[in-house]
Amino acid sequence: MTRLILVRHGETEWHADNRYAGISDVALTPRGLDQARALAAWAGTARPDAVWCSDLSRSRLTAAPSAAAIGARLHVDERLRELDFGHGEGLTRAEMERKFPEELRAFLADPVAAHLPGGEDPAAAARRFTACLDDIARLHEGGRVLVVGHSTAIRLALCRLLGMPLKDYRRRFPSLGNCALTEIRLRDGEAALLEFNTPLER
Repeated sequence: MTRLILVRHGETEWHADNRYAGISDVALTPRGLDQARALAAWAGTARPDAVWCSDLSRSRLTAAPSAAAIGARLHVDERLRELDFGHGEGLTRAEMERKFPEELRAFLADPVAAHLPGGEDPAAAARRFTACLDDIARLHEGGRVLVVGHSTAIRLALCRLLGMPLKDYRRRFPSLGNCALTEIRLRDGEAALLEFNTPLER
């Protein structure tokens, strides 16, 4: 059995406009850096056995202080990246509505059957993300590991692990707060959701 704490990175410069960041490398805001420090303070107390993150800078910059807080090296794996939103990268929903309205409506109705033009198949993203989680669980069997990733990829992974339709990821898990805690337990090929989207400050 391994417990994984899944955390969305800190706030980015595209947060205020609600732009789709995807695989674009977007910097953290000062508030996002504060959130990373708060996560490190939590890690210093909770003492996870390891810290993993994606290769995008917003994930690495959020995870690095936590790794330092427990004196561990930071594990980076590109399989933990966000979903690639293709032609939607860097755009707001209103901007997508102007550029490709039919494709956007199809995406909003069923993001798996009709992912954004030029974007990654969400089913493939869920497979790569959960494959990484399985590897982390094997490497840290019996441990508790902090994994810093991205909102859509984490929600897709939760649906896949918990047996929910991937197309429902927005309905089942409407949002993930920056640096909020979501904890799952992986045991004998099965997953259990222990905690979802708990803010660091309660």
